[in-house]
This record gives sequence, structure tokens and C-alpha cells, in this order.
Amino acid sequence: MIRNTQGGRGCRWWQALLPLGFCVLLLIALPPQVMAGSGMIGEEDSYSVREGDTLLDIAVSQKLGFAALLLANPGVDPWIPQPGTELHLPGRHLLPAAEGVGIVINLPELRLYYLPPEGSGVLSFPIGVGRLEHETPTGQTRIVKKRADPSWIPTASARRDDPGLPEIVPPGPQNPLGAYALNLEWPGYVIHGTNRPYGIGRRVSRGCIRLYPSDIARLFAAVEPGTPVTILDQPVKTAWVEGELYLEVHPTTLQLDALLATGRLTLYDPPETAQIVLEAAKGQAARLNWSVIRQVSQDRRGIPVRITMPALN
Repeated sequence: MIRNTQGGRGCRWWQALLPLGFCVLLLIALPPQVMAGSGMIGEEDSYSVREGDTLLDIAVSQKLGFAALLLANPGVDPWIPQPGTELHLPGRHLLPAAEGVGIVINLPELRLYYLPPEGSGVLSFPIGVGRLEHETPTGQTRIVKKRADPSWIPTASARRDDPGLPEIVPPGPQNPLGAYALNLEWPGYVIHGTNRPYGIGRRVSRGCIRLYPSDIARLFAAVEPGTPVTILDQPVKTAWVEGELYLEVHPTTLQLDALLATGRLTLYDPPETAQIVLEAAKGQAARLNWSVIRQVSQDRRGIPVRITMPALN
């Protein structure tokens, strides 16, 4: 079962600040945590901008998604960043709320997680996904075939958009699938590499999921046919880490499109955040710092932030 983060809009911020009895909430049982122990992975880092850098170049060199880097550094010009500016490289992530093991893709954060069945470390990679007119679907599927050095057969719609495309593109530098491809049970949908790394962390594909060449090589080696694949639309995530509750909020996919087109994030305060936080807090709602929660929800920087205050002894 996947927790629905899109519904339950009946609790407003001012109601959430009141005792729980004043706000009628639909509480949904949370699924078990997808990873034993901590619900947060990764480490933060920084980068000092050099002359001639763009955020797009930095994202590729640091193996980050472009949108994630843009969100983590509000106010920085993505095309002419000031040399010497210290950029925040977002490396920490809360695991999405999904059951079981396998591949979990969260579209709003443009990120893929692989949770191996033996319970070893989680792999996580930035991705590119389908653009507005070719949305990557949500739901559950599985890998049905692994292909090294795949050939690409352009779809009918791709050939309509570009009549000059050949009937088949053999393996090599001109192949948009890159060196590895994982066919999904959904016809026409593939997790693959790319010969255009600047599309990672953006919504630019025809529905397939793209990874950096080095990342797809690691994923390809780790998974086998039959591996479950769950694709989510989950902009709001929470997790308990060492006794503290963390919140991570991302823009919706349409807000991402606007951000990448204009460089600005539209004002929005996801109304479902309060309900999701209260569900996760369970018996420790009194520890919630609602001013921090509201700020995280409004900023939508995609960075995990602690939202609990120290427990009273």
C-alpha cells in the first residue's frame, strides 16, 4: 500500500496550531518504513562557484539533478552564478513512503531509490522523467528485461516529431538509451542511461526514466528481471531519524516546470502537509514546531529539516 499524499485537504494551518480536538483529521495507517533504522540517507556537501560555471554544469559534474540544485540554492542565478558563491549540494533524502523492496521512483523530487531485498544499503540517483505532454505514469510495475548496449527503435510519435529519425538507432554515442536499459512491464517505458546528461533532474523525456551513465551502470548491475518498480507522486515526505521527525517538501511536477522555465518558484503552501505531519507525529504532536513546518512547506527546497522540538524530561 502507498500512502496517499494528495488527499485530505480539510485541515488548515491555523487549525493545526490548535489542540487536535479542534481539527477533524482522517488518519491513514502509515506503511512500515522502507528501510530498517534511519529513514534518511546521504550526506550534505558544498561547492564554491568558479568563473564560467553554470548550475547546469555543476549539477552534471556533481551528479545531481538540475532542479534539485536550483531549489537548494534560491536566489542564485543558474546561468551566471557569482564566482565564489558557496552552493549547497543537496545530498540527504528522506525515503519515500512505500512498502517492500525494489525500485521506488518519486516524480516530484526527480529521484530513484533502489531498496535491495537483502537489506543492504539503499542506492539513490537523480533522474530525468517525462515532460508535460508525455507524463511518466504512476503505479506499480516491474522490470521484465535487461539490455546492455541496447538499440533504440523510435516510437511513432517520435518519428512524427522528427521524420528524419532512422527506423532503428544502433548502440553508440548517438543512442539516447545510453549503454544500459531496463525494460518495464508497461509497454514502451524504460529505465535507461542517456547521451544527454543535461536532461537529468528535468522533465524532458517522452515518459522514460533517464539516469547518468555511471548511475545506470550501478543500477543495471544491482537489479534483475522481476524487480518491482513503484512510481509515486509524493511531494511531501516525513521520517523519524534518531528520535526526531524530519520533513522534506518538493514542488509539484507542474511547479517544477514553471521553476525550470522562469527560475522562480510560485507561492504555494501545500495544504496536505499539516495532515501528513500529524499522522507521522502520532503521540508526539506536542513536540512539533509549526513555524518551522510552515516555512519548510512554503519554501519547498527538497531538503530534510527537523521539525520536532527537544523532548521534555
